[in-house]
Formats: sequence, structure tokens, C-alpha cells
Amino acid sequence: MSRIGKVPVDIPAGVTCTIDGQTLAVKGPKGELTRTFSPLVTISEEGSTLVVKPVDESMEANAQHGLTRTLVHNMVTGVSEGFEKKLQLVGVGYRAQLKGRDLELSLGYSHPVKIQASEGISFEVPDNTHISVKGISKERVGQVAADIRSKRPPEPYKGKGVRYENEHVRRKLGKAAK
Repeated sequence: MSRIGKVPVDIPAGVTCTIDGQTLAVKGPKGELTRTFSPLVTISEEGSTLVVKPVDESMEANAQHGLTRTLVHNMVTGVSEGFEKKLQLVGVGYRAQLKGRDLELSLGYSHPVKIQASEGISFEVPDNTHISVKGISKERVGQVAADIRSKRPPEPYKGKGVRYENEHVRRKLGKAAK
């Protein structure tokens, strides 16, 4: 049995969960998320907690047990609190600005890079070198942040590029290292 999967998921006040077979719908103050899970696990509501149990003791069911519990926890946390990823632009002339709901980045290319805000994702630009990606789905917030970072990943010689906040970039010495 998975150690992570054994832990029940607490349902905070203001969040409602609906279980229909293998489909779980979670509704909260920030929005609603729905997901269908593997038939190797069962999800049940016991009081104010959600409990995930494997159907049998196979390795596949054990792997799905921990994964499903984590996904359920992320759904409940997302609709109650939301998720946020912070990015930082490092480099001369690198800046970000909001154009409506969309994000426009100047990353040293001959053209501005435009990132469209998908449904459920919002951007905040506190200053022109910091970006905050917010949403209720941890998976989508992380993917959008990774897509933004992929437009100009940090390079190892000068450290320029888009990086996650508090990300350590290993620096190389370059020609002077002879």
C-alpha cells in the first residue's frame, strides 16, 4: 500500500465533492475541477475527508493509489486556495507586460513573444522583470510556467533568461577558465 495514498484528503469548508463512479468533481470558491481516475482505485467520501483505496494489491494499483491521492489533494487545494508559479526575467532589456489578459515578453528577439492566457490561467506582472502565473489546476499552471520559461531558458555563461523564482542556475567560467 502506498504511504502517500493512505493519508486521507481533508475537505475544507466551502468545498463540495461529487463522486460519480471513477469521476470526481470538486467545486469551491475559486472554481470547479473534474477528473476521471483509473479503475484500479476507488474514491469514497467519509465525513469531511476523501479516502482513496486500491482495488487489489498489484504494483499498478499501488502506483495509481499514491498518484490518485495526490491528484485529488491538488484538486481540493486548487479550488480552495489556488496555485501560483513565479518567474523572473534576468537580462538587459528583458521585460514583461500585460496586454489585456495576455502576456507580452521582450526577450532579446527581433519581435515580442506573446503568451495567450488559456482558460483558468491568469497572469500578474508586479514589475517588468517578474511574472506570476495563477490558476486552480496545478498541472496547467506548471505547464504554462514551463512554456514561458522555454521561450528563453537561462544560459550557463551569463545567467540570462527566464527562470523560476529562487531557481539556481549553474554558471560556467567560459574562456577565462584555461
